[in-house]
Amino acid sequence: MTPRRRGWFRSGPDHEWISGARAATSAAFLDMDRRQSAAEAGVVASDQVFPDRRVGAAWEPVRARCYAAAGAYLSLTEELDTAEATGTPIPHGPARADAVVRQLHEAARGVDEFYHANSAGLAEAASVRATVPQLLARVRADAEGVLAKAAGSEFAAYPSVSGGVRRLNEALITASAVDPLAAVASAREAAAQVQQATADLSDALAQAPSRVTAATNAIASVTTRLAAVRNRAAALGPAYSALLREFSAASSADLTNNERESQRGIDAADAELVGARVAAADRDPETALDLTAAARQHLAEAEQLVDAVTRRLELLRGVRADPEAQARTVRFRLRDAQMLAVDRGLVAEWGSVLDAQAERLERITSGLKGRHPDYWAYVSELGTVAEFIAGVVDRMRKHE
Repeated sequence: MTPRRRGWFRSGPDHEWISGARAATSAAFLDMDRRQSAAEAGVVASDQVFPDRRVGAAWEPVRARCYAAAGAYLSLTEELDTAEATGTPIPHGPARADAVVRQLHEAARGVDEFYHANSAGLAEAASVRATVPQLLARVRADAEGVLAKAAGSEFAAYPSVSGGVRRLNEALITASAVDPLAAVASAREAAAQVQQATADLSDALAQAPSRVTAATNAIASVTTRLAAVRNRAAALGPAYSALLREFSAASSADLTNNERESQRGIDAADAELVGARVAAADRDPETALDLTAAARQHLAEAEQLVDAVTRRLELLRGVRADPEAQARTVRFRLRDAQMLAVDRGLVAEWGSVLDAQAERLERITSGLKGRHPDYWAYVSELGTVAEFIAGVVDRMRKHE
């Protein structure tokens, strides 16, 4: 910071002190402006690179002092020019010039204090900002290299490759529209998108040679699974008939459409598999892989529908053979919950709630009457009680 020089503004002819005032104020102004410009460049870079730090907000009052001092300097300069041209005296001219120099020095001192307090962050931001153009140039060069490789690849028509080329070109277009110095954050984001798209395309090119083998293996695997699901589905019809014959209609009402829906899923999987074979024959293994994945999904849904019927029959037969087995399990959980309430001193809060579940269990077990008791309702209600008890236990264990 340039120290204040005294003795510039002595009394004497006007032109003598005006010349000294102009030199002193100009030197102070240029010194402040140089410091302000350097600091402001760092602030702009920080707000662009690290907007969350909000350095610009802290800089605003410092800049306002600089603007005020610059305004005072310009106003005095105009008056000095007029006075020198016309010979008109300026009241208290030397004192006013001294005050302007002092104001400029104080504003410059504020800039220095701000810069020293934030120097590390400002330098980091400026460094990052300076690297953005080089970053964009590098990622563009890498992208162009991969695009050239894709263009000459025998796998260029694969959807993963052609799609990767399209996405990378779109990312390059976005990056080319960004000014790396005026929009640093956007430029860095665009560079990251180009890098990711380049990596994705490189990966697609690397994976492409193995697609044929993968498609062949997938088709074989799904063919085997389709046959297995068809064999399992053959048991669905007899199992559903047994449910209707051995148990109340309510026990299987939710399974009425399972045979039809499972067959629909099997047929859909078969159609997808045929399409996969055609795609593989047409040298389009990626489409074949997509179709086999769809076929697997259809088969998984068909399996769930088939298993729901066969498992329901198995479950209800087990309950019919020993109805008390499921109830005993729930009663055991209830006793554990009651003991936990006692151990934790929570009987007042949960005792009556758990006692109500014991009464509920009695009502459920007493409901198994008639030639075809509703065993499914019995199992479902027991499950509801067991779930309720588990919820109570969880709340008691969380009690402090």
